[in-house]
Amino acid sequence: MAGVPQVNFALDTYECIVIYPGAAGRVLPAETVQRLQAEHAEHMQALQRSGIILVAGSVDGPAREPEPPIGFGLARTGSVDDVRSVLEADPAVQAGLYRVDVLTFLCPAGSLEFPLVKTES
Repeated sequence: MAGVPQVNFALDTYECIVIYPGAAGRVLPAETVQRLQAEHAEHMQALQRSGIILVAGSVDGPAREPEPPIGFGLARTGSVDDVRSVLEADPAVQAGLYRVDVLTFLCPAGSLEFPLVKTES
């Protein structure tokens, strides 16, 4: 993998999900936007319940233009392409309300915990 830092400690690898406003959001009727936002929330919750997504939520505040992100999440499946595929199945992404990007995120091993993620015992 290009860009992996050369460090003297172990790294954990995650898939970093970034959600941006989509072009269609500017022209969709308010009722459609509201419905798609609800469907998006349901889709993301289902992915979290299934263990695909570890954490996800909205971001707010000043950011660089032209299109600051509006959502962020982390997954740990081992495949950026797999995560991108399930996110592209999101009804709000398919309708163009949102667009997604998935990148690899590296951090010191053991530095993140996800208490809401159910683990098998």
